[in-house]
Amino acid sequence: MSREALPLVAPDLSAFARSLGQALKTRPAAEPPGHVELLNLIARAAGHRNVQSLRAATERPLPLAPLAAEDRPVLPLTANARKALMQFDSRGRLVRWPHKFSVQRLAMWVLWTLFDGRRRYTEREVNTILMAANAFGDHVTLRRELVNHRLLARKSDCSEYWKLPARPDAEAQALVAAWRASRPRPSTRPSSRRELAVEEATRPRRGVGVQAGAVHSRRVAADRGGEQAPAQAAAHQERVVGDAGQPLD
Repeated sequence: MSREALPLVAPDLSAFARSLGQALKTRPAAEPPGHVELLNLIARAAGHRNVQSLRAATERPLPLAPLAAEDRPVLPLTANARKALMQFDSRGRLVRWPHKFSVQRLAMWVLWTLFDGRRRYTEREVNTILMAANAFGDHVTLRRELVNHRLLARKSDCSEYWKLPARPDAEAQALVAAWRASRPRPSTRPSSRRELAVEEATRPRRGVGVQAGAVHSRRVAADRGGEQAPAQAAAHQERVVGDAGQPLD
């Protein structure tokens, strides 16, 4: 018999040894078992029918671990799904309301993913999410169409909204996967020139000592920069909020 590497796993070593010892004691022959017989006894003690069954079990491929969301293969897009994907910009925002109904329906599935099915929303909260999710300034149409497509439900007085447990078809799933893949990854770098200026100001220079209170005073001075020029600071803050207003899944 050719030599081969055959892994053997015994979940309980004590039970394995007891089963093997009992099998050796009940053998009818007085002489020690042969090579093939001993292999079969070991396989049976490990819970297999014989050594061939053990070999077949080890050759069976193990189940693959689930892939992370970003590593899953992107499904092929249909023509309508490609058109729907083109309606979103690089930040994931809907830039225009599609004219074709089939493209509108697919775009609604993307917006549907922005809501949490475990909570209830006020109309103001729904508006906030949809305002950040579009670039053409018509969150009212998006809110109404989500209800019309039965992706969101609401009370009769519009005081409460909730996400419906719908299931997207393969075309919508491919679009959502492609939309998520096209969105930029979150960056750990400072998000504004103001933060860069504070970081540069607080960084000690070579050969120059920094006092303990100097860093704090510089940071406070940077934070109070808006008091010296309120109009410029307010405009800059609006730009920072706009850049950071991208909705998360």
